[in-house]
Amino acid sequence: MHKPLILASASPRRRELLSQLGYEFTILISDIEEVRSEGETPSQYVQRLAESKAKAVLQHARSEDNAKPIVIGADTIVTQGERVFEKPSSLQQSIDMLGQLSNAKHQVMTAVCVCDAEKSETIICITDVWFKPLSRQEIEDYWLTGEPCDKAGSYGIQGIGGKFVTRIEGSYHAVVGLPLFETEQLLHQFL
Repeated sequence: MHKPLILASASPRRRELLSQLGYEFTILISDIEEVRSEGETPSQYVQRLAESKAKAVLQHARSEDNAKPIVIGADTIVTQGERVFEKPSSLQQSIDMLGQLSNAKHQVMTAVCVCDAEKSETIICITDVWFKPLSRQEIEDYWLTGEPCDKAGSYGIQGIGGKFVTRIEGSYHAVVGLPLFETEQLLHQFL
């Protein structure tokens, strides 16, 4: 690869997944505000966040040293219909979220944007996820592990939260935070 590659994410899960593709990269974190606009659909929202993160980091990186980097921005949300489940800030929010996801299907949407100075390409991976019925005690015990605190939808499929999942249709890696196949396909358009 001739151009430097930058991951616009603080997520340790995305860092680990991108490493699995064998690329060398640096990390720069954008400080964009993650607030859903009125009337914005979940897919529009996740796409806007991924693109905003990538483009903000691209602009910053180019002003730093006139480099011509390739930037990867990504965002993951959990949805049921038009409802978006963000990261919980309290036990009560986690109880509410996981209660809604309990014994039901939801979708995890991960948008990935790859951009450089000349172009930008974005994909959205949608994965259907089914949960087993959860008791309030299971949810409270899970909260106490600390795992749900920094995760959209209040769970991590790659951790303890994986025991709640009865089935998925789509990309497991997209649920974790970075779909490997689709990210690789996007990067090939820039290399």
